[in-house]
Amino acid sequence: MPDHLSTPGRRAVPERTNVPIAELTTLRLGGPAKRLVEVDDEAALLDVVRGADAAGEPLLVLGGGSNVVVADEGFPGTVLHVCTRGVRVESQDGCGGAVVRVAAGENWDALVARAVAEGWVGVEALSGIPGLVGAAPIQNVGAYGQEVAQTLAQVRVWDREDSAVRTFAADECGLGYRTSRFKRSPLRYVVLEVMFQFRLGELGATVQYAELARTLGVELGARAPSAEVRAAVLRLRAGKGMVLDAADHDTWSAGSFFTNPVIPAEAAAGLPAKAPRWPAGDGLVKTSAAWLIEHAGFGKGYGTGPARLSSKHTLALTNTGGAATADLLALAREIRAGVLARFGVDLVNEPVLVGCEL
Repeated sequence: MPDHLSTPGRRAVPERTNVPIAELTTLRLGGPAKRLVEVDDEAALLDVVRGADAAGEPLLVLGGGSNVVVADEGFPGTVLHVCTRGVRVESQDGCGGAVVRVAAGENWDALVARAVAEGWVGVEALSGIPGLVGAAPIQNVGAYGQEVAQTLAQVRVWDREDSAVRTFAADECGLGYRTSRFKRSPLRYVVLEVMFQFRLGELGATVQYAELARTLGVELGARAPSAEVRAAVLRLRAGKGMVLDAADHDTWSAGSFFTNPVIPAEAAAGLPAKAPRWPAGDGLVKTSAAWLIEHAGFGKGYGTGPARLSSKHTLALTNTGGAATADLLALAREIRAGVLARFGVDLVNEPVLVGCEL
């Protein structure tokens, strides 16, 4: 049931007008926000959300800006930049593991680093992913054989439709491949806090990704020390331009721009024999977006303008400096159309599009 709050006394929060959203995104793209408000505590966050909703003003909730593409025209309302902090260990013992509550505004990779240091098992392969903790359950963040769903316990949100704080257990979050109930209703929920339940130990979870297993020198399904898993993942991600580096334009991206397609088995049977395939349940098959892109003729570094494919990874669309959102979207459309024409597979964008579309 919704947990209704009494309205706290409003307080002044810092705000700016006509701020380029490009300053807050890893793509360095996005026009001006009519109003930008940065909040570092939950009460202020709720005040801003309720105030915008009461005024009928458009609201964009922004965290690390690593999974969003904002139109060149900007955003005609309030951009709420979430900067809340707090990591609270509720319990930690050998039987129940560690139960940890984390504010939405905490840095995701900093949480992973602490988890490895503390012996909290289950997120070590999610090292190096940019963004904030609040975005993790929305996207069901995943990489190298792990995803947030494996350690998520609860998500506490503000429900804008019911004007209430609600807490969802993991099995109520509708988690799937890069999706959740929160992503499917993007305007309804504002994540406030995420609770995780970790096993304890020095060894990480079983390694479920072949590239990572090879890098670690272990068999698939084996385990390795969490610190070694984190170090290996960071090396792999850096080699693909997937660890943020202001000096490296290959990292001026939103990470993987397209999700790996999940298609009917009969459609997968029509792909070339060398196309990667993984069972996805219910007669579905997952294939590799990166493989499809490259074999449709779009290799690393593809493009002639300021928006290009990364020189390190075909899944990342990058801003090489001076690009506009329109440039990036034009490249994305070209790649999507090329893959559809060559393989009959329609790629789906992973980052959220704000004020624009493919």
